[in-house]
Amino acid sequence: MEKKKTTIVLFSGDYDKAMAAYIIANGAAAYDHEVTIFHTFWGINALRKQEPVHVQKGFLEKMFAKMMPRGAEKLGLSNMNMAGMGPKMIKHVMNKHNALTLTQLIDMAQEQDIKLITCTMTMDLLGLQKEELLDGIEYAGVAAYLADAEDGNVNLFI
Repeated sequence: MEKKKTTIVLFSGDYDKAMAAYIIANGAAAYDHEVTIFHTFWGINALRKQEPVHVQKGFLEKMFAKMMPRGAEKLGLSNMNMAGMGPKMIKHVMNKHNALTLTQLIDMAQEQDIKLITCTMTMDLLGLQKEELLDGIEYAGVAAYLADAEDGNVNLFI
């Protein structure tokens, strides 16, 4: 019997929305689905390395790099961000309830062989380079996502 497929487009760069995407993805993988998360636009920030990576960039690319959050734990909340206090409060509550962080969910996704794809067109637009992103992810255009989604049993846009 062929595995069911779940595909997710992660467009949002909000911590809570990225958490939801990774919770669903890990749950689907636990149910033996073949899972793809296609990171585009602000969703790519979840895959940025937290430490600065020195690469050659033009002026605009440097500006984007400074303005965008670097890594999963630097993402803001979609609601109640409150100048950065919202994420601190939600992380405190998550820790109190022994919930996994977004970084841990990303690690779990990689351990479960969830296909993490970064949109190459968006990388070009935002001036991101492979060296700035986590190891073990794939790089492709929208056609690769569509090929996975075409046979998808569950297709989500977050």
